[in-house]
Amino acid sequence: MEFRRVFDTIPEQFDRWRPRYCAELFADLIAYAGVSPHASVLELGPGTGQATEPILDTGCAYHAIEIGDNFCQLLQNKYGARQNFHLMHDDFITHEFGGSKFDLIYSAATIQWIPENIAFSKTFELLRPGGTLAMMLTRGDYKTPNEQLYNEIQKVYAAYYKPETPYTHGGFGYMNAPAYGYHPVEKREFFGERVMTAEEYVAFCGTHCDHIVIPEPYKSKLFDGLRAAVLAAGDRIVFHDTFVLYLAKKPL
Repeated sequence: MEFRRVFDTIPEQFDRWRPRYCAELFADLIAYAGVSPHASVLELGPGTGQATEPILDTGCAYHAIEIGDNFCQLLQNKYGARQNFHLMHDDFITHEFGGSKFDLIYSAATIQWIPENIAFSKTFELLRPGGTLAMMLTRGDYKTPNEQLYNEIQKVYAAYYKPETPYTHGGFGYMNAPAYGYHPVEKREFFGERVMTAEEYVAFCGTHCDHIVIPEPYKSKLFDGLRAAVLAAGDRIVFHDTFVLYLAKKPL
């Protein structure tokens, strides 16, 4: 199974434990892109809606394209009664949008699963002149706030992190958008903090695609080791989160 499809096997766990983005990021994005009830918006791969509601709440014509069967069902249950919610169950890479055009296309930790040339060229074509492509992701730092615990966790990974399929997915060139016609492009950062118990941390780790595919007995041993490490550190682990927002404009 492709790594980008693995998340769909754990929809409820994914919905509960994946981090949300901060309100400041959404306020900045909505203002920058001019999202209003008159705007047409497309979200790429919303998953279970970690970045959906603040945009949907603007009253815009919200459209989403999601490849996961279980994710689509969960999204429909959450938002299907909203008149401005429109969901396409398909793969963005191959989907034919016809003559549809959007004022904003955005991705929350999704666009990196699409080949760069397709991601940028296809979104560029789908945007109206002056439209915005927004790409957001979260970087969680748990080394700085709890270095001793971090070192103990690395020992657990060294012993038991043995995924059945090696994770070889490379980085995505967010700042390469100008090569496909976008201008300008900029990066903005926002900050937050998460504090988790051992059980919460293990549940969160269980939502990582490369952890889901670890075979037994290594998966259980990995999660047991992570749980024990956090319990020994006072049943508390802190994440310093950086919410990164890349903004690119299609010129008028």
